[in-house]
Amino acid sequence: MIARRYKPNLIFLSLLFTLLLGACVAAETIVIPTAQPTATITPTVTGTRRPGVDVTPSAPPTLPALTPTGGPSPTPLFGAAAAVVNALPTSTRPFNPNAPRIEFFTTNVLSVAPGDVVTLFWSARGADTAQIYRLDSGGNRTQLWNVGPDGQLGVDTGRSDRGELRFVLSIGEGVDAVEVDLMVPLSCPDTWFFTPSPTACPTGPAAETQLIEEPFERGRMLYVGSANLVYALFNDGFEPAWVSLENRYDPSIHPESEPSFQPPPGLYQPLRVLGFTWRGNDRIRSRLGLALQPEFSYQGFIQSAPATNGTERLYVTSADGSVLELAPAGESWQIITPG
Repeated sequence: MIARRYKPNLIFLSLLFTLLLGACVAAETIVIPTAQPTATITPTVTGTRRPGVDVTPSAPPTLPALTPTGGPSPTPLFGAAAAVVNALPTSTRPFNPNAPRIEFFTTNVLSVAPGDVVTLFWSARGADTAQIYRLDSGGNRTQLWNVGPDGQLGVDTGRSDRGELRFVLSIGEGVDAVEVDLMVPLSCPDTWFFTPSPTACPTGPAAETQLIEEPFERGRMLYVGSANLVYALFNDGFEPAWVSLENRYDPSIHPESEPSFQPPPGLYQPLRVLGFTWRGNDRIRSRLGLALQPEFSYQGFIQSAPATNGTERLYVTSADGSVLELAPAGESWQIITPG
């Protein structure tokens, strides 16, 4: 009885399962899988880069600290900055129409010959008296004339004056003092005895004179009769380059030479005027040495030109026809024209 009871139930369950299975098969849709689409990259348009605008600012680099190197400091392009100076205003001196003034100071000639008279003319206002000074070659005031505010003055010149005449006209005193200079050229009345000649004017005409000359190992000796002087000219390189001594030779009492002295062959002992000075001066004898030839006696010329501080530059005819130039104070000597 128990088996019969459960048999319908099994038939029912089988039928129910079959119905459900058929329903599922009828309702199922078949899906065919397809490949996944490939993603397309679309480029994004960006603006053009603008230098200096679209640049991302970066921090400026840190510069190392400057340290002195001991070298020269840079020079500013426009020089050092000028210091500010609070200058006090200067007072302007009021114009005084009655202040002393010089209207003119002149002469009536363009030049004057040495030995002639030069006439000065002047006119001043605002002063009762005036002073005229004559200046020497160094600018020193050597002569003074106290004169009136207007007038003329004749000034004598010397035969040996050379170069120019210089005068100063002065009026007033203190802050009101006024001075004016005047220069008058001097013409050259003399010519040189040789050419080419110096540019300076000679102090006088050339003087013809007796000359005695002798060459030595380290220079030469020269006697100038018109001046009665003996010159020793050295070429040993020491100072002074030349010296002059007064001639003291007297043939009535002095021997012409020293008989006991015998020079080596080819050399000579100077005689008479030159020999007396040579033997009597150890410095001249040691610097010159012995004579190379006997002395020459001839007629020549001597002339001079003014130099500084009242000294003169001498020019003398040499025995070979050349001209010797002797600078002032034994400074130097040289041959300036060929023989």
